[in-house]
Amino acid sequence: MQNTRSVKVGSVIMGGGFPVSVQTMWKEKLAAVDDEVIARIGRLEALGCDVLRFAVPDLEAAETLGGLAARVPMPLVADIHFDWRIALRCLDFPIAKIRINPGNIGARWKVEELLTKARDRGVPIRIGVNAGSLPEDLRARPDRAAAIVEAAERELAVFEDFGFGEVVVSMKASDVPTTLEVNRLFAERHDYPLHLGVTEAGPLIAGVVKNTAALVPLLREGLGATIRVSLSDSMESEVLAAREILSCAGLARPGISIVSCPRCGRASFDTHAFTARWAERLYSLGKTATVAVMGCVVNGPGEARHADLGITGAGDKVVIFRRGEIVRTIDPKDADTVFAEELEKLE
Repeated sequence: MQNTRSVKVGSVIMGGGFPVSVQTMWKEKLAAVDDEVIARIGRLEALGCDVLRFAVPDLEAAETLGGLAARVPMPLVADIHFDWRIALRCLDFPIAKIRINPGNIGARWKVEELLTKARDRGVPIRIGVNAGSLPEDLRARPDRAAAIVEAAERELAVFEDFGFGEVVVSMKASDVPTTLEVNRLFAERHDYPLHLGVTEAGPLIAGVVKNTAALVPLLREGLGATIRVSLSDSMESEVLAAREILSCAGLARPGISIVSCPRCGRASFDTHAFTARWAERLYSLGKTATVAVMGCVVNGPGEARHADLGITGAGDKVVIFRRGEIVRTIDPKDADTVFAEELEKLE
């Protein structure tokens, strides 16, 4: 991993050789703090989310997020634009990090007032620069990657002049080549931990492809302290996609790995429906194992012989297997019950 400084975000440490953390962003307006919100945050944590970000457009939202931060252990990040007073109010609560674009906060004294309070409270700040919101004098630059990096460096200069070093930097674009270039260029010049992601990446399939193409090479090069897979899809999908991207980059976390076949005309077992029913529960298990969901005996115990636990169809029956050995043959109506029983036996 790149030898960056480390920044403490609540219970998570970003950079400094610590594991790459996974983030997502709350998709709706946080209108109230209730048991349903807290339960969903718990489910996100079980799936592998380390840090959760919220848009904070006004002081009322700051109050709501502050109340939530006092009730959940996961580090929460306040995402703020334009009004530095919102950021100041957020710092009155146990919020773990503030995300701003200093360029739209306003006068330098406003940024310095924010930095003073953040330093007093021990709260880091993420500088976020997006390709679509560059300063006016940089928008026409032919080298867009260089323009993005320059925009980030301008913001950093204010922080460095003030002596504030608890900073995470993100520079995002909606295309893969620019995302790769900006992060490599910045990493050559600075030791701040990087938040990686492709902004406005699109719906599930397009978004996962773009993020994988951009993030896996960077992560393999040792760049990136934290990642967010931005998708026009659920928070849960973002977290699971991030987990898989880390695995592809050789940074797999402890947990369940699901292997499943795409299904075809040979299938006698509905892998799609079974996987949909079980995916969230499997990913939330506190165990490390490979689970195979296969459609037929051709792709069952043979091709998935490496799986710690597997399930497949065999004519009018369903087969449960471990490491390629069949352990139970059952009626399809009992598949979920028996699978659950065998799942409990995994160590």
